[in-house]
Amino acid sequence: MKNQPFQSALSVQEGVEQPSQVNPNFRKKPTVDLSVEEYVKGILDGNRVILSRAITLIESYNSKHAEKAQRVIEKILPYSGNSLRIGITGVPGVGKSTFIETLGKYITSQGNKIAVLAIDPSSERTKGSILGDKTRMEELSIDPNAFIRPSPSGHNLGGVARKTRESMILCEAAGFNVIIVETVGVGQSETVVKSMVDFFLLLMLAGAGDELQGIKRGIMEMADAIVINKADGNNIKQASWAKAQYKSALHLFPPTDSGWEVAVNTCSAREHTGIDTVWDTIQDFVIFTQQNGFFLQQRNEQLIAIFKEWINNQLDQYFYAIPEVKTTIEEVIPLIKEKTMTPYQAGSKVLNISRIFAPPKR
Repeated sequence: MKNQPFQSALSVQEGVEQPSQVNPNFRKKPTVDLSVEEYVKGILDGNRVILSRAITLIESYNSKHAEKAQRVIEKILPYSGNSLRIGITGVPGVGKSTFIETLGKYITSQGNKIAVLAIDPSSERTKGSILGDKTRMEELSIDPNAFIRPSPSGHNLGGVARKTRESMILCEAAGFNVIIVETVGVGQSETVVKSMVDFFLLLMLAGAGDELQGIKRGIMEMADAIVINKADGNNIKQASWAKAQYKSALHLFPPTDSGWEVAVNTCSAREHTGIDTVWDTIQDFVIFTQQNGFFLQQRNEQLIAIFKEWINNQLDQYFYAIPEVKTTIEEVIPLIKEKTMTPYQAGSKVLNISRIFAPPKR
């Protein structure tokens, strides 16, 4: 018995062979590389496919793509600048996507064309993003007068995509006269959003708690309007109380540079109430700042900001592309870890390689 092979009472029958999930006759259509002229013509014609591809082009880190993207931007720039740029931020859970969809539908119903540049947070580990804003804004995404473009935040502080400014230029040239930039959430670098829009809107919740007080003041000082969302159901009374509290708090702040008195409103994006008041407030702001000259002044300051940002990006790319810099960085990092060289000494050694970055001689 010991020498007999083990025999199981169970037996496995061969199953039915499953067909492949991929159609064997499917052939992926090769992507045609468009010329600068084709990009420009497609954008000016309002071709959304080409507009999307152009935004992908400017978001690319490929040096060849960057060169072509700059040429597209240069040719398209004279056709831009005719939109109202709105930045929207708020704490997580405030309902930014629902609010933007409801506001966007209202704006298009008034005969406008709207582009939403939604910034999705990127993973610090994988650098990937979900890019799910089109899923969250189902109704707006099928609106023929709306265009939604989710973009990864990348490494930029405040959740603003590296090329959001250029994306706005492309959307303006494509005929969208209202641009909304949605940020990841409230953070220390929301000033980046403020520096690229005409109107900065802060979404808040009633009864959010004292844990947010530390970030409220800095953001509230930048806001052109504060909107308390989810003012519906049992929350209406609490939202009205919060509105009064924010109005009182704003009186303690210094006057705004624009001379505009920051508006505080309540709304319910879910029930579509108060949205018309929000849009009227934005319109009133535009009229007010155009009359006192602040609107144009702010636009000019934004151009200077773009100029400085471009220089910083070019210097950054140029410096780290120098072979000697790469080699020296690899040499000093072990010394820093061994504590035989301080980070400051290592930094000076790396910077002294390039004459551009070397400190001036006294």
